[in-house]
Amino acid sequence: QVQLVESGGGSVQTGGSLRLSCAASGRTVSPYEMAWYRQAPGKEREFVARITWSGGRGGSAGYTNSVRGRFTISADNAGNTVYLQMNNLEPEDTAIYYCRLLEGSIYWGRGTQVTVSS
Repeated sequence: QVQLVESGGGSVQTGGSLRLSCAASGRTVSPYEMAWYRQAPGKEREFVARITWSGGRGGSAGYTNSVRGRFTISADNAGNTVYLQMNNLEPEDTAIYYCRLLEGSIYWGRGTQVTVSS
């Protein structure tokens, strides 16, 4: 059974940085896509960034406009852990961040809280 576990969330001030991790277990199929979504209080869950994995290496990455240039998504060599490096954080980035795996089916992690104070 596929499991996704996020970590790395926390509280920072405006301009700070955090690095989120999403560890996937129980999956063996490639290609796949892993993505980060976030949900702020009172708002719908929204796409943040995605990365594809095929042939044993990472492929294309994509970002929502509001984080492009500040956030970077990457994967480890085995393709089992995906990272989201978040720099120059803003209060608007405050949300619960979720990892999503698309591999035929869709799997979600439980989320990790990111809080950015001004």
